[in-house]
Amino acid sequence: MRIPKHIGIIPDGNRRWAVGQSMTKDRGYENGLLPGLEAFKECQNLGVEEISIYGFTVDNTKRPTAQRLAFTKSCVDMVNILKNEDCDILVAGNYNSNMFPVELSDLVKRKRFGKGGMKVNFLINYSWEWDLKGKSEVSYYNTTDISRIDLILRWGGMRRLSGFLPIQSVYADFYVINELWPDFKKEHIRDAISWYQLQDITLGG
Repeated sequence: MRIPKHIGIIPDGNRRWAVGQSMTKDRGYENGLLPGLEAFKECQNLGVEEISIYGFTVDNTKRPTAQRLAFTKSCVDMVNILKNEDCDILVAGNYNSNMFPVELSDLVKRKRFGKGGMKVNFLINYSWEWDLKGKSEVSYYNTTDISRIDLILRWGGMRRLSGFLPIQSVYADFYVINELWPDFKKEHIRDAISWYQLQDITLGG
């Protein structure tokens, strides 16, 4: 089986899931933590070398305060959970903004945890405008430490990238899962990789 080296994860549907459970929208984010750990372990077991996870965007911070605080906390909690695993973590986003969680400021450069291994990139307070602004004359975008993505998975049924790593996504295959993120199952990733086997990967050649 041809395993994608780098998988992008867009974990959408937390608010819709919460409403469906008769909860307030902000409660949906905490229910995305266990799926995040399960997705990490499944990719790790399959031999994926790198994953990029959409945490929250600059545009997301315009949501009501209760939601913003909830998804920020959940992102911090998710990073802290994965610090107990064998991986190399990078947090990418506008760290000069007061919307960037200070608890993660030491991870704007990649850091190894445990024995290291799979690279894990969290996009937190991220925007494509920030990314493409670049750091210096020799770096044309900010996420140069993140490799090209082979396969992007989006939960929640929506068929759009929502500004997700535009440079790295240029040749990515895009797989949509109708279930909401808190209803994650390992089979979602396995089914996506089975579908990936059928795609003609030419990278424009």
